[in-house]
Amino acid sequence: MHPSEVLFQGKRQPLLLAACDHYAGSEKLMRKSIALQQELGPLFDITFDCEDGASAGNEEAHAQLVAELLASDGNQFNRIGVRVHDVDSPFFARDVEIVCAAAQRIAYIAVPKVNSVQDAMLAIDLINLHARRAGRDNLPVHILIETHGALRDAYALAALPQVECLSFGIMDFVSSHYGAVPAAAMRTPGQFTHPLVVRAKLEVASACHAHGKVPSHNVTTDVRDSAVVANDAQRAAAEFGYTRMWSIHPDQIKPIIKAFTPRLSEVNEASNILNEALRANWGPIAQNGRLHDRASYRYYWTVLQRAKLAGLGLPEAAAALLNPPLTSTTEN
Repeated sequence: MHPSEVLFQGKRQPLLLAACDHYAGSEKLMRKSIALQQELGPLFDITFDCEDGASAGNEEAHAQLVAELLASDGNQFNRIGVRVHDVDSPFFARDVEIVCAAAQRIAYIAVPKVNSVQDAMLAIDLINLHARRAGRDNLPVHILIETHGALRDAYALAALPQVECLSFGIMDFVSSHYGAVPAAAMRTPGQFTHPLVVRAKLEVASACHAHGKVPSHNVTTDVRDSAVVANDAQRAAAEFGYTRMWSIHPDQIKPIIKAFTPRLSEVNEASNILNEALRANWGPIAQNGRLHDRASYRYYWTVLQRAKLAGLGLPEAAAALLNPPLTSTTEN
């Protein structure tokens, strides 16, 4: 039996997304991001930004531009999402209506500044209304955790079937404390040490993993020092359990992808363990003096999938494991 059929019997496999979510707002930056994605391949997602990308008074025209770019030939991999205005904004409903005209080509819609699970459900209902008119069901939704209410409801938000990602917005979250949390907590090292920020990050990651969804880490505001970006991404992955991170500058994309990509030694180990498990019909095995069973098999299976998403060259034995399960050839 295929690993995906054996290791997750009766359970939904956890969702996996590209490690980097690159935000672009202006027309120039959106087009530049498309060109870079075409060059590198679908190793990162792009989020077109209607919330902060549109100039005042130009909101509808900006949403129209976003819809046009989504429907264009430049959207080669269908891995471009859209951040719309928040649900309380007068521009929210129109954003959703306009961009959902291209619903067949949208990777996801990101909804900022929700205050409760009820807010998210109302947003999803409106998204579904317009997406279905364009022939798309269950358009994935990403929820930004930026408010006290969203953090309180993180587990309920992650449980919503259409939500595939919770994304932590550190700047709005810190600002919502009105000076009680210092500005230094928006950046390293404070973002990894201030108790209220650490608590929020851990709550978001825990909620996602409890429901098999993707936790996305906040931005690094230092756009000139790739070492800072790499360090932040490494800490987000290794210490806080995040599997994805925002980028706000093209130079941040590669360091983020690299930090979240499994090392080749771990990929080889995963391949060896899983192939031996396959030969043992997925029963327990001992390798290098260590016991492995289906619990560790699930971990190593995820390692291989993350490596594939990142475009890492895989050993032949590992690539064979990742081939989709065979289906009946008699089905229409």
